[in-house]
This record gives sequence, C-alpha cells and structure tokens, in this order.
Amino acid sequence: MFGRPVNPANAYAKLGHESDISTASPHRLIVLLFEGAETAINVARVHAEQGNIAERGASLSKAIEIISNGLKVSLDMEQGGELAARLAALYDYMVSRLLWANMKNDISAMKEVLSLLGEIHGAWTQIDPDKQK
Repeated sequence: MFGRPVNPANAYAKLGHESDISTASPHRLIVLLFEGAETAINVARVHAEQGNIAERGASLSKAIEIISNGLKVSLDMEQGGELAARLAALYDYMVSRLLWANMKNDISAMKEVLSLLGEIHGAWTQIDPDKQK
C-alpha cells in the first residue's frame, strides 16, 4: 500500500550524491565520475572473489558506462588536442580490459584499470581550480 520498504541509509546516500551533483562544479563532476568508476570496480572485485557472477557483471557494466559515457564523453577533443586524444584512447583501453575482466573473471585486469584510473584521478585532483584560489 505504501510502496516497498526503503533503507534510510541508502536513501540518504542517494540524496547526498544528488545534492552534490546539482551543486558541483564541472571539475567536481569529473572527480565524482572517477570515484564512481573506482567504486564500481572495487565492488566488482569483491563479487569476483566471492563468485557472484551476475553482481560482478553489473558492477563492471556500471564502471564501463561511467568511463565510456562519462569520462570519455566529457573530453573536449577540439581544445584538448593530443592530450584529449590520448585520454580517449586510454579510456577505450580501460573499457576493453574491463570487458576482458568480466569474461575471464580476471581480477588483475580490474586492478590494472583501477591503477590507471587512480593515476588520472590523482592528476585531475591536483589541478582543482577551487584549490588554486
């Protein structure tokens, strides 16, 4: 009659992310994409270790979606020049590694992508325009 039960912690977390997104600068939105992709891959690793195939696939699909349709799409290919082209190629590589990881349950491929994302995420965090004011 009143709908399905809602976990208050999940509802609060979702609300927190929604308000963070609605007030975030473009730079912060990219940081949130990195965090989301990294979290999804870490969740996929846990599911892979536990043999939860469907959950592993869902988490890897989420990471792939964030990388392909979040990080890669946000690149400005005109102004970004060679750097943007190289990042686009690197994002494509990450997606192919995550597809491989899903097909072969390859945790080392997941770790490789996490490492690559971590490098770019760290560099992106260093150039935060809000910290340079």
